[in-house]
Amino acid sequence: MKVVFAIDSFKGSLSSLAAGEAAAAGVRDAMPDAETIVRPLADGGEGTVDALVAGMGGELRTVEVTGPAGRRVAASYGILPGGTAVMEMAAAAGITLVSGKERNPLHTTTYGVGEMITDAFHRGCRRFIVGIGGSATNDGGAGMLQALGFGLLDETGAPIPRGGAGLERLQRIVSDNVLPGLAGCTFRIACDVTNPLCGPNGASAVFGPQKGATPEMVARLDAALARLSLVSGADAGFPGTGAAGGLGFAFHAFLGGELLRGVDLVLAETRLEDFVADADVVVTGEGRLDAQTVMGKAPIGVANLAKRHGKPVVAFSGCVAPEAETVNAHGIDAFFPILRSVTTLDEALDAGNAATNLRATARQAFRLWTTARSSMMEGCDER
Repeated sequence: MKVVFAIDSFKGSLSSLAAGEAAAAGVRDAMPDAETIVRPLADGGEGTVDALVAGMGGELRTVEVTGPAGRRVAASYGILPGGTAVMEMAAAAGITLVSGKERNPLHTTTYGVGEMITDAFHRGCRRFIVGIGGSATNDGGAGMLQALGFGLLDETGAPIPRGGAGLERLQRIVSDNVLPGLAGCTFRIACDVTNPLCGPNGASAVFGPQKGATPEMVARLDAALARLSLVSGADAGFPGTGAAGGLGFAFHAFLGGELLRGVDLVLAETRLEDFVADADVVVTGEGRLDAQTVMGKAPIGVANLAKRHGKPVVAFSGCVAPEAETVNAHGIDAFFPILRSVTTLDEALDAGNAATNLRATARQAFRLWTTARSSMMEGCDER
């Protein structure tokens, strides 16, 4: 029997691979002859770099870049075999890197994202996977473009200031000094929102307040992003261009980036379908199963892929919400929370406890599977 595991990380507790290995150990406890294959899983957000680097034999690299508030910060990204760079924009321009008065999207910048890309380019990377969730910025990706050599110029021909407010001065964009060879790179962007760049559903109106924007700032930022679209001549209405304060726009309009659902991107990169195609059972899961799970999160991506091949899908999770049964209508045939007794949150999140609980739950679930299969075979023999 072949069982394939693709489990998202249990945030604050187990990595994707650690969760998969714990569940696989439980299956082997119940079915010693089972073939178990563990693959990394992420949804393009936090943890994607770690999951892909660990699961695909990559290396992690840390560089010093310009943070969203202008201070130098240490940002890590991964390089996978074959020269693919995998990044999270939040490592260089994330909301967790600013605090207090620094949370001002008029001034925060994506410049460090461009510096990460440049570093990877000089190390031979020509394929890029970039997750763009968790940003502190609303500059339309202007800072990233400047770091890559694009000239975003004011009426005097001088570079505009960094930050969303700098776009108010934008008059023209030139590419004379762009990183040579950048046009030959491919960018696949993990983007799970469909917001346009501007307007009532755009980057500034929807996400700006989360980054410290007042109503007055939102109006200024929206007008500034509209100016970026006007000067560039690119489509501000394309779905996802409003992601990460307009960083999705910069990737799409200037770098030819594909804006893709994060889990779909990860599943394609890890070639999970190749392993699922001849599996007998597929196991997935995440830290918490709830109503949000069915809205494009990683376990449902795995379940949808498995169902294309007619495979049964079992899920394990740290806990479940009352509405978790909605996942049963979206490809997960059965799910099992792993907590085995009343416990504190700290105890539940302890990596050792979580792994033990996950292994024990998988063992019992697959004992039932084995028993049911044996009973069916005996019934066939009797007939």
